[in-house]
Amino acid sequence: MPAFLHRLGRLAFRRRRRMLALWLALVAAAVVCMTAFGGTGKLDNTFSIPGSESQRALDRMKTDFPTFSGTSAQIVFTATDGQKVTDPADSTRIRAALGAAASAPQVAKVVSPFDAHTISADGTTAVAQVRYEVPQSALEPNALDALKSAVSGANQQGMRVDVGGSAFGNAPSESHRSDIIGVGVALVILTLTFGSLLTAGIPVVTALFGVATAIFGALSLTGTVSISSTAQSLALMIGLAVGIDYALFIVSRHRFHLAHGMEPEESAALAVGTAGSAVVFAGLTVVIAMTGLTVVGIPYLTAMGLAAAGAVLIAVLVATTLLPAILGFAGTRLTPGPGSRAMRREQAVGGAGEDAVGATGDSLASATGENVLSGTGDNVAGGTGESVAGGTGESVASRTGESVAGGTGEHVASRTGEHVAGAAANAAERWFRLVTRRPLLTLVAVVASLGALAWPAHDMRLALPDNGTAPTSSSQRIAFDRVGEKLGPGFNGPLLVLADTSHSSDPATAAQRVAATIGALPDVATVGKPVANPATHTALIQVIPDSAPSDPATKTLVNSIRDDRAAILRDTGATVQVTGSTAVSVDVAAKLNSALVPFSAVVIGLSLLLLLLVFRSLVVPLKAAAGFVLSIAATLGAVVGVFQLGHLGSLIGVDTTGPVSSFLPIILLAVLFGLAMDYEVFLVSRMRESYLHTGSPLGAVHSGARHSGRVVTAAALIMTSVFAAFLTSDSTMLKQIAFALAAGVLLDAFVIRMTFVPAVLALTRHAAWWLPKWLERRLPDLDIEGDRLGPAPAAPESVALTPSTAD
Repeated sequence: MPAFLHRLGRLAFRRRRRMLALWLALVAAAVVCMTAFGGTGKLDNTFSIPGSESQRALDRMKTDFPTFSGTSAQIVFTATDGQKVTDPADSTRIRAALGAAASAPQVAKVVSPFDAHTISADGTTAVAQVRYEVPQSALEPNALDALKSAVSGANQQGMRVDVGGSAFGNAPSESHRSDIIGVGVALVILTLTFGSLLTAGIPVVTALFGVATAIFGALSLTGTVSISSTAQSLALMIGLAVGIDYALFIVSRHRFHLAHGMEPEESAALAVGTAGSAVVFAGLTVVIAMTGLTVVGIPYLTAMGLAAAGAVLIAVLVATTLLPAILGFAGTRLTPGPGSRAMRREQAVGGAGEDAVGATGDSLASATGENVLSGTGDNVAGGTGESVAGGTGESVASRTGESVAGGTGEHVASRTGEHVAGAAANAAERWFRLVTRRPLLTLVAVVASLGALAWPAHDMRLALPDNGTAPTSSSQRIAFDRVGEKLGPGFNGPLLVLADTSHSSDPATAAQRVAATIGALPDVATVGKPVANPATHTALIQVIPDSAPSDPATKTLVNSIRDDRAAILRDTGATVQVTGSTAVSVDVAAKLNSALVPFSAVVIGLSLLLLLLVFRSLVVPLKAAAGFVLSIAATLGAVVGVFQLGHLGSLIGVDTTGPVSSFLPIILLAVLFGLAMDYEVFLVSRMRESYLHTGSPLGAVHSGARHSGRVVTAAALIMTSVFAAFLTSDSTMLKQIAFALAAGVLLDAFVIRMTFVPAVLALTRHAAWWLPKWLERRLPDLDIEGDRLGPAPAAPESVALTPSTAD
């Protein structure tokens, strides 16, 4: 792969005008297709789960009870100033408003509160129901606004009107502000990282190319494929984050080469061949994980997974084709200026004066600038000019870590793995030295802190979002709260029981007995009169629970009705199915819960296999899998703490607690898995490269920090900021996903990859890089770092003598 990517990078660099024209044409084609075949107006936010009981019942209701089969809305009339909705003047206004509502677009039926007896006990609130024969996704763009306008005439002094219901749930989420915020923060971080606005702008520009292609391409399919607004936002969120990060890794490597005198064309080709290989590997892990969501069998989740996978795949293609073309246009202008801070930093990472390789006999610059030549029989010029290791060939740096350069106090390569001129270490390396000084203590601290953060996850409740978590100022939230307060929480999520009485001797009596049986169950507030269809011998029974739609008691009621179906069949001869939006939510949560464990096993198993192939080690994959589990558990605990328990929720606009979205855990597993592999590959591959060259396990850990720590830190901050920018969304589901991904990346990058990983490697030392010989012979060498492409600019590693004398 590195050789192919090296050639591809060189070709894109040389044919940069054609490559840029090709990508401009792709974006234009995606825009044209979106305009012609799709668009945001055709986004489908309907939850469905083919094959489930609730979905089968809904499908049958389309023919047997069409007015009940679609979505519905609620019109909540509230009398003020001490009046009651039953007062003549108020009731007249209500009836007039209902007449106007019946004429609104696509309305199939309006049920008056005076006929359905949905009036609060104190007479101040009345709830009318508006039924549609189509799901929410099939409503015309202005249908709900037209309904609001139709009833607005009753909103006068003494009367308040609010419109809500399931038709208003899962409304398209707006993210145009979020992506602008994310791009702006990313640009600031990149500028600070590179010290150049030109260099910082390149990852942003290429990421925008990829995101535009992915989003416009996905929207062009909305005319034929169900794609939700959440899927669109997730693809935008992930595509933007990985697009910037992947370009950052390659541009950083390219800039390193330029700082050491390499020609721009060869530098770009080598950067694509080396860092680009890791980008392809990391990107494909995300694509595989996101595509794996299709096996769950929920169309809403399938669309989210495929949209995100497509965005990541395009980001990889942009990074390996368009990016080297842009680097070609930039030429030598990306080279850090002589004497600039950026140049000093690049040379400090890879140049002389920081590291030494004593085992090879190379010169080692001590703190005084004098050269040390070990193992060759030459004299070592210390501060006093005395011979340290003469013709005896003894190692300069002994296991005791004694000072070589007299008077300087510097250790060449002591047992602790310290290298010469440690004061030149960057912040990442200094942090790694701190956490590896007492690795066992570091591990205990990490596990204890993440365990405490993960603890709330044991009480996590999963459900689909409803209007109870909508913004407090929205009409649907006001209606939801008013109905729950005045008529009971169950009125916000009624259950529909479809009874097939075709095998009953008396269908009408059988339907009434079914209703009576259900009414005797715990947590049932009221049971409506059965609505029969004599032609199909079916009856529809509305059941109002005592509890709210997302309350665990409501889920228990749904399961209780289903568990009693055998007894109902025996007593009445009727078969029953439970459906409605609340039952659909229960079925979706159950489906996702059953898929979570096997999906987790596949993801973790895949990570073990991929890392085994990349690093040819047993400890590294096991350590990565353990760290991944810790970060996932801690992230879910944080989500529960904020959204379910309400801790610090006001800081991100969470004004009401509620259950966690059913889709979040499995989406988090898929996305965070791929993103965690990004940082694992870029960080640990440098460590492995150093270990193979020097044989010093601790020195390799520090070298990985020195070469990759700053870039990984910048990448994690960029990705976190991009995800966090979407916390401004009004969609509860998108807000939860954005928070989970931001927290997950932050924890995984800084607590796991930058703390847990070096501590484990420092504790296991040589064993961390061990692989049985028989297994090593059978595994393919993926060469992620592109070692076969030839040497990169000189970048001496930490001091190590021979494996027998180092560490």
